Amino acid sequence: MPKKEIDLFSNLYAGALDLKNRIVMAPMTRSRADDQGVPGEHAATYYAQRASAGLIISEGTYPCPMGKGYLRTPGMFTEEHVDAWARVTDAVHAAGGSMVLQVMHAGRISDPSFLPGGATPVSASAVRPEGQSFTQDGMKPHVTPRALEVSEIQDVIEDFRVATSLAFEAGFDGVELHAASGYLPEQFLCSGTNQRTDQYGGSVENRARFILEILEAMTSVRSGDYIGIKLAPEMGFNDIRDDNPQETYAYLVEQLDYYRLAYLHVALFGTEVDYHGLLRPKFKGDAYLAGGGLTRETGEALVRSGKADAAVYGTPFIANPDLVERFRRNAPLAEANRDTFYTPGPEGYIDYPTL
Repeated sequence: MPKKEIDLFSNLYAGALDLKNRIVMAPMTRSRADDQGVPGEHAATYYAQRASAGLIISEGTYPCPMGKGYLRTPGMFTEEHVDAWARVTDAVHAAGGSMVLQVMHAGRISDPSFLPGGATPVSASAVRPEGQSFTQDGMKPHVTPRALEVSEIQDVIEDFRVATSLAFEAGFDGVELHAASGYLPEQFLCSGTNQRTDQYGGSVENRARFILEILEAMTSVRSGDYIGIKLAPEMGFNDIRDDNPQETYAYLVEQLDYYRLAYLHVALFGTEVDYHGLLRPKFKGDAYLAGGGLTRETGEALVRSGKADAAVYGTPFIANPDLVERFRRNAPLAEANRDTFYTPGPEGYIDYPTL
């Protein structure tokens, strides 16, 4: 019998995750949680509407009070968080979907107004990022962060472990470590934000240590079959840069072999380097997920060519809760209203129609 050709609609095993197709919903901040980080009343509807995706990756969720970086983003460190997220995962599972929690510590990309007692944001080093925070009082320039002490680093790693444990308690099928977009793990990884001279700074081996120790903690909760990681080399978002990104990311991905992760999620935006070609051969886990401004055609080409196992879509899923069916029919896609990406309430969140 001839081998079935793989396309976007083929099933995929990513570790313990059974994906009914290879169309993945990207993690996207939607700013619908309350001030305590509890997902809002419409979150279950929003995610369940999109449960036809092979896998849903949740919006970035902070694992401790010091990890918050934006208004109305969700957390995962209290029983209230667990209960609210459990309603989401129940709804997604009832609709036939699978979902992982993305754990995201913003680090220096924050503002004292978000943090306990007006605390100074933390980072690998005291390097102030260019840019601004959107706060209750409008736009404010980022402040200079405080470098984490070595003793504090272990506490942060423990926060990631606890968030992972709580994610499974809330019914998630897996957990993704957000190590991209200029947030805390990438602040340690990249030479432009890491000026440390201890065991967490200097060489690429030292700069990667924080991420690898987080993965060690996360996979102590459940095996790597349930854990993924997101990277975005040379994305440049949140004023992140590295002096030798190809060496840095190649080294990091080689080290992932030890953890046998369910997947590696790589999003590319604007770089001329073929990081998929560089990193995919180095990744020994089950599945390689590619994202970053893909269309149906470019995603299909990546999967059919074997350059990726699945294609990750962001904005198209906002305006098209039935994106999988629209791709299947080659139907036109609705346009997303960017004015409602981060506004509270149901408008622009759960009111996009299906075919």
